[in-house]
Amino acid sequence: MPRRAILACLFPLLALALTRSTDASPRDDSPRFLYTTAKSYEPLAWMRGGERFGSGATIFVHDQSGEHPLVAEFAASADPALSFDGHRVLFAAKRKMEDSWQIWELSLDGGNPRRVSSEPEDCIRPFYLPEDRIVYARRVEGRFVIESAPLAGGKPLPLTYSPANSVPTDVLRDGRVLFESEYSFGSPSIPEIYTVYSDGSGVEAYRCDHGRARYSARQISSGDVVFISGQTLARFTSARAQQLPISAPPGEYAGDVAEFQDGRLLLSWRPDAQSQFRLMAWSSGAANLSSVLADASVNLIQPVLLGPHVVPNRHPSGLHDWPSANLLCLNAYTSKYEFAPASIHSVRLYTRDEAGNPRSLGTALVEQDGSFFVQILGDQPLQIELLDSSGKTLKREAGYFWMRRGEQRVCVGCHAGPETAPENAVPMTLLKSTTPADMTGASRPAAAGGH
Repeated sequence: MPRRAILACLFPLLALALTRSTDASPRDDSPRFLYTTAKSYEPLAWMRGGERFGSGATIFVHDQSGEHPLVAEFAASADPALSFDGHRVLFAAKRKMEDSWQIWELSLDGGNPRRVSSEPEDCIRPFYLPEDRIVYARRVEGRFVIESAPLAGGKPLPLTYSPANSVPTDVLRDGRVLFESEYSFGSPSIPEIYTVYSDGSGVEAYRCDHGRARYSARQISSGDVVFISGQTLARFTSARAQQLPISAPPGEYAGDVAEFQDGRLLLSWRPDAQSQFRLMAWSSGAANLSSVLADASVNLIQPVLLGPHVVPNRHPSGLHDWPSANLLCLNAYTSKYEFAPASIHSVRLYTRDEAGNPRSLGTALVEQDGSFFVQILGDQPLQIELLDSSGKTLKREAGYFWMRRGEQRVCVGCHAGPETAPENAVPMTLLKSTTPADMTGASRPAAAGGH
């Protein structure tokens, strides 16, 4: 395909009609980055276990020598992620179009691609973890689950145990995996943003103001998490318990933002649904975007700037070698929902049977201060329901969470939000007994409790 250099900054309208050029000669100070091209792109196809790139995709390198495919010998490639030292790249690829997507690694200093995953199913969206591990999503029986594995190869560790599709989007600087998953907020489900530690423990929604479609989240240098909300940009910041809008220029955004050293964002944007996504630069507060790269024939998405970046905190696992897990709720009344005083009488937990139907694990009494302490088997979907004294449902979770085997978890409340601090008090359930109510199916009697 003949190619020409894009003088996007001087001629933004002309740039829309020009194709990318392999013989272009960017300036030495021009940004170096990876990006993915795709004729068709459906960013939320993962929610049904589907294919995001219906006609294939190709990772390109944009550097001082121009533009060239990252792995020209592959039939398809996508989802580039850079190592912390900036010398290696993980990506999902197919050698032949009939192959499944697999995780590969390539040194940018030279050499041949090395296959990392060895599963028969599709493996997509890889990211580096500290200590030479990676995280990615694997399609299992038509559903995407998140796994971590040694970079050198080895047995993968599942990180997600809910019935929903889940796909990682970043690794936060504090060591948690940022991922997107389905949230059952009415029908159909919507995408929501979650975090989980690299051993699968501590899963939680990033924020509890559910109701908006949120996906393609990335953390920037300020610590904020930038994502797509609807078709525009929004962010989470540590100072606020709800998402905040970003006053970006109108149009549609595709997510996976990257950040220049001067603070500008490199992002995918298009003016309307009839156009292709192109790569644009934007400074916060600016009224307009500036074109970086455009091609009228394909979408340009998934920008990744080349260069070293911060190594996330290492997360040493605190899991015990037990089949069960313990959950202590300090106060179920601490919630985004309002409950009348003394209205919560008991808590019921559910999992799912082999047919996907809810199955009760049992019921435990809730103390007057709202506390309860239960034990369940780990590594299974879990759902909490709060009941009044007549057995009527006060509130039931819309989706499922999980606890890893050997996990010891303390929650401030029921749907209290990760930003809520606990009261400085010993919960009544522990004053009565330090033995949790047994919901594992064992014969041991449940701990005492209740009003």
